[in-house]
Amino acid sequence: MKRFIATLLIVISSLLTMHTLQAQELNCEVRVNSNKVEGSDKSIYQNLQTSLYEFINNTKFTEINFRQAEKIECSMLVDVLSREGDFFTAEISLALRRPVYKSNYSTPMFNYIDKKFFFEYTDGQTLDFNPNTYISNITSTIGFYVYLFLGLDFDSFSPNGGDPFFAVAETIANAAPQEPGSDNGWGTSGRKNRYAIISDINNRTYAPLRQFLYDYHRLGLDVMAEDPAQGRESILSTLSNLRSIYERNSMCYFLQLIVETKRDEIIQIFSQGDMKIRNEAANIMKTIDPSQSSRYDAMLQNNGN
Repeated sequence: MKRFIATLLIVISSLLTMHTLQAQELNCEVRVNSNKVEGSDKSIYQNLQTSLYEFINNTKFTEINFRQAEKIECSMLVDVLSREGDFFTAEISLALRRPVYKSNYSTPMFNYIDKKFFFEYTDGQTLDFNPNTYISNITSTIGFYVYLFLGLDFDSFSPNGGDPFFAVAETIANAAPQEPGSDNGWGTSGRKNRYAIISDINNRTYAPLRQFLYDYHRLGLDVMAEDPAQGRESILSTLSNLRSIYERNSMCYFLQLIVETKRDEIIQIFSQGDMKIRNEAANIMKTIDPSQSSRYDAMLQNNGN
């Protein structure tokens, strides 16, 4: 697959020059919801949606050429909560998906709601972006998640294939303003924000989480169409990576996000197959996701093979 080779050819400097071409990387659904905001003039929100869509889908964030079928599938829903002039308070619901080899199924890679999206936007404003320089919170936040999506996707096709993209995401986070005493999503003091996510990802202490992304998807899900039993065994094996991080630091935020994203899928996978393997998977998941223990017990009730 192209991502295997492309990862080896990436040059960091090429990631830091933004330009628009037709071979962009993402196929992203973008929506802006303003139902919670009073006022009859809704045109600014439609214009914001169009601007965000064009920024995300038309910007060339890397030097890699993607065919249409190779573009990364994702979605971003901006839910505007309040507005004061040109200043907006919002949440973003983010979803990243990855196709599974020889199937019509797309697996969730990242499901997350960022509740700290504060930005300034003027109707008709050009969304300028440079990962090395903070220009605006709207483009820094969206750009951060674009590179996060790229990194997660590439990690799932090649061990540590997302390194260059995660490096850019960290650059964006470091360039963003730090506001003492206020968690604006970038603060180093918060444990559930953008900075915490990228800090965990790039922390070598948590390297098994990166390995999980590859093993789970490439060695597990991608072989299940041809050999479901082997796929389950590979996924069971890599669940130990999650347990090792949980035992090291149960508060690791990136671990929590992986578990929340993959929980339903893991339950579905281990609701069938060899009972011994299913029991082992349930025991691991009950250790790292104890609040959902009843769901892992329930998945063992199905006697299907």
